[in-house]
Amino acid sequence: MMELIFWISAFLLFYTYIGYGLILFALTKIRSNPEEPEMKEHDLPFITFMVAAYNEEEIIEEKIWNSLELDYPKEKVQYLFVTDGSNDGTMDIIRQYSAIELEHEAPRRGKIAAVNRVMPLARGEITIFSDANAMLNKSCLKNIVRHFQHEEVAAVAGEKRVNSTEVDNASGAGESMYWKYESTLRKWDGRFYSVMGAAGELFAIRTIMHEQLEEDTLIEDFVMTMKMVRQGKRIAYAPDAYAMEEASEDSAEELKRKIRISAGGLQASWRLRDLMNPFKYPAVSFQFLSHRVFRWTIAPIALVLLFVLHPFLAVTQEGIYTLTWILHLAFYALAVVGAVLASRKIKVKVAFVPYYFLLMNYSVFMGLGRLIRGKQSVVWEKAKRKKVAVNP
Repeated sequence: MMELIFWISAFLLFYTYIGYGLILFALTKIRSNPEEPEMKEHDLPFITFMVAAYNEEEIIEEKIWNSLELDYPKEKVQYLFVTDGSNDGTMDIIRQYSAIELEHEAPRRGKIAAVNRVMPLARGEITIFSDANAMLNKSCLKNIVRHFQHEEVAAVAGEKRVNSTEVDNASGAGESMYWKYESTLRKWDGRFYSVMGAAGELFAIRTIMHEQLEEDTLIEDFVMTMKMVRQGKRIAYAPDAYAMEEASEDSAEELKRKIRISAGGLQASWRLRDLMNPFKYPAVSFQFLSHRVFRWTIAPIALVLLFVLHPFLAVTQEGIYTLTWILHLAFYALAVVGAVLASRKIKVKVAFVPYYFLLMNYSVFMGLGRLIRGKQSVVWEKAKRKKVAVNP
C-alpha cells in the first residue's frame, strides 16, 4: 500500500507540472484553433481601457504615458481609471490628463468592488483591463482586439512577462522562469481549446458578457473569465500583447503574493467546480483539472506524501528507492542552498528552481489555512516590486 501511494503521488506530481504540458503539446499538433487575421484600421471597435489603481502615485504617471502611447485610434478608446480607496496623490496626477476619465470613491472595498461599480460606465464593445504597475507593448491593443473576430471568443488573455536581468535573486529568477513556463502552457491551452483564466496584468472581455462577481472573490480576473468559459465560450491567448512588470522585491514579498493567489485558486476551484464535469465540459474539465485544480490541491499533497514515504521505502525496499531517495535529498539540499542565497543575485538561476518550487507549493497550505480561518481579505496588501521600465 505504501508503494502504491508513493507511485500514485509521484505520477500526479509529474503529470501536474510536466506530463500535462507534454500531452497538451501533442494535442495541439492534432487540433489547433486558427489564428485571427489583422484588422483594418476602420474595422477596429471602440474599446474601454480600464486601470484599477490603489495608492499608485509612484508609478501612475508612467502608466498613463504608457497607456496613451499605445497604438490604437485615440477616438476609439475610453480611458477609464478607478482609484477607490486611494488616499495619496494618485487622483491628483490622473486629473492632469483630460483624456482619462477618473472614477473615485473614498471607501476601500477591494478591486472587484471597484470594477463592479464602474463596469456600467464602460462604453466600449471590448473592455481591456491592465494593472497600474504593468507596462504594455505598443501594439498590444490591436493584437488583443483581433481575436474577438471569432464569435466563440469571449475573453483574451495577454502575456505576462517578468523582467529578468543577467543576475537575479530568488524571487526574480523564480518568478521569471515560472512565467516563461506558464506562458508556454497558456499558448498551448489556447491552441487546443481555451486558456484557463486570465491574469490581471493584461486581459480583455466582451463588455456585454460581464457579470457582477461576489465581492469576496479573491482572484477576480481568473473567475471573471472562467465564468465565460462556463457559458460555452473560450478564452484566446495573445502572446504578442504583453505586460511587463518587475519581480517581487524579495522572497518574503513573493510568498505573500503566492499565498493570496493560492487562497484565491482554492476558492475559485470550489466555486467553479461544475467545470470539472467531463460530461458537460469535456475539453474544459481536462484543462481545468490538469492546469489549475491539481496545482492548487493534488500536487502539494503529493509532494508531502513523497517526502514522508520515500525514506521508509529506501530503508525497507532498497534498490531503486535508495537511488531516488538520494536524488530526492539532493533536490531539497538545492532548495536549502536557494533559501540561503535567496537575497543574493547570481547568474546560475537554475539553482533557485527547487527553492521557488517548494515555496510555491508551501503557499497552497498557507492559503488553505487563511481560507479556513477566514483571514484572507479581499483587500490585498500589495507585494513590493522593483521600479518598472516604461515602454517595453
